[in-house]
Amino acid sequence: MRGYVQVYTGNGKGKTTAALGLALRAVGGGKKVFFAQFVKGCTYSEHEPIARFFPEIILRQYGLKCFIVEEASQEDIDAARNGLEEVTVVLSSGDYDVVVLDEACIAVHFNLFSSEELIRAVQSREKHTEVIVTGRYATPDLIEIADLVTEMKEVKHYYTQGLIGRRGIEF
Repeated sequence: MRGYVQVYTGNGKGKTTAALGLALRAVGGGKKVFFAQFVKGCTYSEHEPIARFFPEIILRQYGLKCFIVEEASQEDIDAARNGLEEVTVVLSSGDYDVVVLDEACIAVHFNLFSSEELIRAVQSREKHTEVIVTGRYATPDLIEIADLVTEMKEVKHYYTQGLIGRRGIEF
């Protein structure tokens, strides 16, 4: 069976959540999942239940902080590049049925690695491996090679009212 490339992008909430839902569905279908989180270095609410209940999901983070607000440091760049190298090996190994590259579009946006490097990694995958790439600012060349692109559009968000993220809901 052929694996496809899915991209979840846009300025609306739900990209990582959708990828987590797909990972859960994949496990339910007997599949192994590698979930790579770029840019993210903090603990998120999904980490503990994945570690406790889902040994079929391997989760790795390739970020140093919760998020890059201004300019990326060399350490941010190194962490992301090392992650992309590891993920490229994972993609080409055929050991995983689903590989999620969470916030990879943001990593490209902050110049941690290029869109061309990301696409080369995605295209190095084994034929059966499904790849999900998330993050705002998906590049036109990534959209072009994708088989499915979903844009999350913000219509209304409580952040605009000054509310901050809540554990278990936004992170």
